[in-house]
Amino acid sequence: MNKKIFISTGEVSGDLHGSLLSRALLDEAKKKSINLEICGLGGERMKKEGVKILQDTTSISAIGIWEALPLIIPTIRIQQRFYKLLKKYPPDCLILIDYMGPNIKIGIKLKRAKIKIPIFYYIAPQEWAWRVGNNTTTNLINFSDKIFAIFKKEAAFYKKRGGNVSWVGHPMIDLTKKLPLKKDARMILNLRPDQNILLLMPASRPQELRYLLPTFMRTAKKLQQKYPRLVVYIPSCRHSFDEIFKKAFRKYQVKGHLISQKDSAQLKPYIYSLTKIALCKSGTVNMELALYGIPQIVGYRVSRVTAFIAKKILNFKVRFISPVNLLLNKLIIPEFVQKDFDEKKLFYKSCRILEGKLEKIKIKKGYACLKKELGEDGVVQRAAEEIINSII
Repeated sequence: MNKKIFISTGEVSGDLHGSLLSRALLDEAKKKSINLEICGLGGERMKKEGVKILQDTTSISAIGIWEALPLIIPTIRIQQRFYKLLKKYPPDCLILIDYMGPNIKIGIKLKRAKIKIPIFYYIAPQEWAWRVGNNTTTNLINFSDKIFAIFKKEAAFYKKRGGNVSWVGHPMIDLTKKLPLKKDARMILNLRPDQNILLLMPASRPQELRYLLPTFMRTAKKLQQKYPRLVVYIPSCRHSFDEIFKKAFRKYQVKGHLISQKDSAQLKPYIYSLTKIALCKSGTVNMELALYGIPQIVGYRVSRVTAFIAKKILNFKVRFISPVNLLLNKLIIPEFVQKDFDEKKLFYKSCRILEGKLEKIKIKKGYACLKKELGEDGVVQRAAEEIINSII
């Protein structure tokens, strides 16, 4: 039996989740003696899992209106090519992963054209946590045959509005393994017994290098001046970022190491084992660090134009920016956004966490509550099994 699945996703996190799901889909298809072909929009991780990548979309991602302007035309062209391909060679199903703007446009277009391709949305927009204007939901319920929710609140939100929803749990659960012993990590990373790691995870999108990296690096320098035994590590998620990170180390006189994308997966467990605190952008990484019990501080900034339009014109409302805090609707990990995102505040809060037991206890308690909300192991396999069963 031959089957074909198309996947549409973008950005580094979408590529990661697309690769995990693709591997699970191929495994599930093999069990059922199905010859499965997967094509789509994604990146290197999906390609390594055997997906035929029609266009790499990890390099054309941006958050913000002003920041996204240069990417509008390339994105539209990709959407048009992808849509034509879907019409000409209809797959057995289309899986939309995150990548809200482009994916919702593709879904609406297919629905309006009455093209009967089963559409599954995996990792839907976090609409249960934020609002734009007076809208209570996007149109994804209207075009999605099924939504695979990764959060309980997400599942409840879409069910209440008439969506066909299956709560599978958060895929980071499947990736969380026991960390190596500290002595083994020190040996692999060549660190002395008195050295520990200050982890920086500042960017997965090009614009974040501009808006976030300088502040994170200035904070790291101040922390190293106060705590000389802290060594900075930056795991790079893109080859194109490597030289920028290297220059930043030199410019801000920060002592540390850049871990290239090809070495990141192998070395990350050892880095996590020795991390005292992480300074990071908001996103999937917050959930990953939380599941490993690593104290973290989240920072984010967009252009003034984007911030003004979002607040004053679009009436964009969100209480928190980190998925950890959003899910629990409580400030578990510190957040510094826009004007509050500066090195003095980051430095002060970092010192509080590094030196104070109460701060760490509060974060650890929050992490324990978080884990209860994320489901059981086998998240990706559950989603893959349901998708394969629906197309045979």
